[in-house]
Amino acid sequence: MELDGRTAVVTGAASGIGLALTERFLDEGMQVVMADIEQPALEREAARIAGAGGAVIPVVCDVSDADQVTVLRDAALAAYGSVQLLCNNAGVASGRPNHKTKPAVWDWVVGVNLLGPAYGVSTFVPLMLEQGEGHVVNTASEAGLTSSPMLGSYHATKYAVVGLSESLAMELDGTPVGVSCLCPELVGTRIFEATRNAPAALGLPAPTPIPMDQIAAAMGTVVMPAADLAADVVYAVRADQFWILTHQSTRARVHARNARLEQGKNPKFGPGA
Repeated sequence: MELDGRTAVVTGAASGIGLALTERFLDEGMQVVMADIEQPALEREAARIAGAGGAVIPVVCDVSDADQVTVLRDAALAAYGSVQLLCNNAGVASGRPNHKTKPAVWDWVVGVNLLGPAYGVSTFVPLMLEQGEGHVVNTASEAGLTSSPMLGSYHATKYAVVGLSESLAMELDGTPVGVSCLCPELVGTRIFEATRNAPAALGLPAPTPIPMDQIAAAMGTVVMPAADLAADVVYAVRADQFWILTHQSTRARVHARNARLEQGKNPKFGPGA
């Protein structure tokens, strides 16, 4: 799929992976509709990019609301006439034991991480099929391929996004619309501060920033720059490649998880699992 002159819609575009995707797509000659719920950051970044000559428009959007996703599509069409690339990238996380996760927190995480991509698919894919061209990139996670304690709601939604993406790819096989499933491991973003955008009614404490090198040491991995990930996404879209994995260690963890499954062993986390 050619990118030059085409239009991309990126959710979660005000920071992290979404912002890196926006900037890389612009480098490839695209125009980008930047969607995010974090209005001040969105308007700041869009103004910065537009001031440097980038073809972007910002749209404040809560992806867990299907009506707002429809408004996002209509804004993209009004601005640029078509949409060839959709990146369902917005995501949140809340780390706590499963049995201590409140229903309202489940609603929030599921709404953003799972229903957001689902609504994106149901809103934009019919348009792409009608156009005869398009590609969808769903941001899942390594957390959608292998699990750990304390992130049950995050894992549940990311496993679901992997399943959604695989199913969608099968349905669209043979059509001019491609699908990629992005499963990053540790990338330099603010995902560990995602509760900054949580609804006030949840009563979640303000996030405490944790240095990424500290997280990397605990995970036994390295931090990938978001710009490098964006380059991988561009390659995958052009090549119609489904899986986008960022770290070799992801493959090792998935292999270990699947080996335990095949051997009938219970799940285990940590070195030697």
